[in-house]
Amino acid sequence: MSKLLNCLIKKDFSCVPVWFMRQAGRYLPEFRELRQQNPDFIKLCFDSDLATKITLQPLNRFNLDAAIIFSDILVVLYALGQKIKFRDKKGPWNFNFSIDKLLETNEKDFTSKLNPIYKAINKTRGILKKDKSLIAFIGAPWTLIIYLYNLKEKKNLKEGTIIKNKKEVELVLKKLVEFLKIHIINQKEAGADIIQIFDSWAGLIEEENINQYCYKPNKELVSFCKENNIPSICFPKGLNQKYKKFIEEVQPDAINIDQEIDPIWARDNLGEICIQGGLDPKLLLKSEKLVIEETDKYLEIFKNNPYIFNLGHGILPETNPDIIKKIVDKVNLIKR
Repeated sequence: MSKLLNCLIKKDFSCVPVWFMRQAGRYLPEFRELRQQNPDFIKLCFDSDLATKITLQPLNRFNLDAAIIFSDILVVLYALGQKIKFRDKKGPWNFNFSIDKLLETNEKDFTSKLNPIYKAINKTRGILKKDKSLIAFIGAPWTLIIYLYNLKEKKNLKEGTIIKNKKEVELVLKKLVEFLKIHIINQKEAGADIIQIFDSWAGLIEEENINQYCYKPNKELVSFCKENNIPSICFPKGLNQKYKKFIEEVQPDAINIDQEIDPIWARDNLGEICIQGGLDPKLLLKSEKLVIEETDKYLEIFKNNPYIFNLGHGILPETNPDIIKKIVDKVNLIKR
């Protein structure tokens, strides 16, 4: 069993697994070189050979405990008939949202469109050392809805901008849950041994709707993972102290805290759950001394807890790969 699975399943805290969100990404010169040769991001995600190569790039440099498959949460929307485009420095955009195409999609067509992702997972698992985990992921329904309706672009974004058509949103939410389950099981069967669920825009949901749009759909997906023996890590970014309620309602195997969460509060209030992450990615742009001090701080705070070292969000493109190596080497020295 990998160090990461040991921490997740057995709650073992004798050592600290380490991996990073967006560890295969723009901070690596070898990734930037590939990206320059392949400007179409979606097309790159669907090239199973290149996706495998990119997934393994950080593990060729650093002694990480897991690979996370190079993909994107929005491939699900693409497979549901939406015209997703990734624009330089502006992020994803859904052209001409079609609820009809979304609702008409069947499982066979959905799986067929995403087959290159599953091929990449299978190829990666075949190359990856047995003591390393392979993480696959999905976007939670609420976060996918934010992109589906292009709401990330709106100033002062609030959920009320789409709740005007509540029946439609509820219909879309239900459909997303259905197909996310298919994507989860397909990724597991391809070789992934952990699923991370990203609810990156959970912090936008107003209190009265938090159960309907966050807790309930995440719980349904986590329960599905449990039924199929897939350990799950949830990342409901921006929930602040509602992280505690999220854990009580959803009951994932691990929770990823964001950089806004006081790690001492998390340790004292989130129970015995395995905690992942927390370190501010922006700190990695500071001095090496400060980075190591902050790394030590998180390791000390969670020394008596099952803890996975990670960040409060993904690695920033400006990050020097050398600082990632220093963090990884530091964490790998920990024996409790």
